[in-house]
Amino acid sequence: TVLTVSQDLGGKEQVDPFFAKRKFANLKPWLDPQLALSTGYGVNLPTTILYDSTGHEVWRNSGGQDWTSDAAAKLIAEAS
Repeated sequence: TVLTVSQDLGGKEQVDPFFAKRKFANLKPWLDPQLALSTGYGVNLPTTILYDSTGHEVWRNSGGQDWTSDAAAKLIAEAS
């Protein structure tokens, strides 16, 4: 499951047009203007966290990532 979280101060006015323009079929926008996710996990966005099937964290990547790169493919393969 991919969870997309926006902490934009513009909220739905920023997020809805972004999602509509890109026509995401399987992603749902989640709004977090109070920064609860960042506070709860002690992270800044963007952050990617991979959990295994038992709920244990496998790895964490803070900052932007080119998810089309070979390095990203290697990270994603760890989820298989």
